[in-house]
Amino acid sequence: MSRPLLYSGVLSLGLLLAGCALPTSPADPQPVLGPDEFALRLDQLEDDLAARCELQQVALSDHSRRQEVLVADVREVGSLLRHLRADIERLEHSQAENEPLVITQECAADELGLANKAVVGRSEWIGLPDVGTYLKARIDSGANTSSLSAQEITRFERDGANWVRFRLGLTDDDVVVDDVREEWIEAPVERRVRIVQASGEESRPVVSLMMTLGPIREPVEFTLNDRTHLNYPVLLGRRFLMDIAVIDVAETYLHERPEFPGGRPADEAAMDEDDRDDEER
Repeated sequence: MSRPLLYSGVLSLGLLLAGCALPTSPADPQPVLGPDEFALRLDQLEDDLAARCELQQVALSDHSRRQEVLVADVREVGSLLRHLRADIERLEHSQAENEPLVITQECAADELGLANKAVVGRSEWIGLPDVGTYLKARIDSGANTSSLSAQEITRFERDGANWVRFRLGLTDDDVVVDDVREEWIEAPVERRVRIVQASGEESRPVVSLMMTLGPIREPVEFTLNDRTHLNYPVLLGRRFLMDIAVIDVAETYLHERPEFPGGRPADEAAMDEDDRDDEER
């Protein structure tokens, strides 16, 4: 091999090895978010999460309303089936004994499923044993949920659950055990409801409180909102009435006012029952 060709081969090999040893350019560094950009990104994620939770709450409320209607329909169908079975049994028994079938007219209350329900007036005294007071309540079958007048509603967390702290929303004219006027009441939030009004939309907490009304003693779900511009601090709606009570709109205060320490006796309730024709302010 000629010397020029040898030198050329050695030079090419050296360049090749030198090229392999050259450092490669590093990949482009990832951008680093500054404090302001990070906070903005976090706020955006929180807003997105809150919007999704709100949509889920609306869907749950709609599902709950549909479930209530379905349960009421199922109960009505069940009552009709029980009456039908009783009629069939009477008919079969009469045919077996070769006796004439006697058709009896049932009481209208039994036919309508009202025999075991309490009768309440359009306004009543209710008791809140957990709070320690009585209050006036308006009974309204046109409202779905019940409502309790509350002010200074504050949300907080206890043991990982959502709670609220509030005071009763009362005016000087509202009849109540005076010792509880300024007391704080705490209760877990059962759910939240979305209220659509002319002034806009708002979300209200719902709490469950034990309530008495005459012979009725039931936990009742109350929506918390300020009712001081209305005549009654309590509104009882359809969800309370369902399966346990019916309204006699011609009557008021059919049941005795409950008594609590620090309150006035039940026999003095008549002095506090001027309802100004029951109209809301």
